[in-house]
Amino acid sequence: MNIELSKKEFRRLLDMIYVGNWILNSTRGNDRFEDYDFLQEKLFALCGRNGMPSLIQSWHGHIFPSRAYEEGGIHEAIADYEDAVFFSILAEELARRDLGLESTDPEDFSELQNRMEDYMAEFEKNGLNTISIDI
Repeated sequence: MNIELSKKEFRRLLDMIYVGNWILNSTRGNDRFEDYDFLQEKLFALCGRNGMPSLIQSWHGHIFPSRAYEEGGIHEAIADYEDAVFFSILAEELARRDLGLESTDPEDFSELQNRMEDYMAEFEKNGLNTISIDI
């Protein structure tokens, strides 16, 4: 298979591969999906011959994204995604708790949505500063 990409498209593809592999493997420890690691390495290995050698580093015969790549903003994008997902899940779980909803398909979705929006507004205003847990 051959795919023709502009330099900009290839760079975007690298970001997508990195983010996807991060989501799939960053929390798995030694139980990684190695086929995704291999695919990431294969694509990043193309950087050297496509005018992007600063995006890669070699270690023990393997190609990895370089520190410059990793510190170039990709982790900020991942962190933004993680924050959005965290607050969205937290808002839904708290709203479901408040409304006593255990099923995934509430009869009155608008009531759940309104409660979630209330929580999201609170999180946007105060982050987690107003959350308290009684232990």
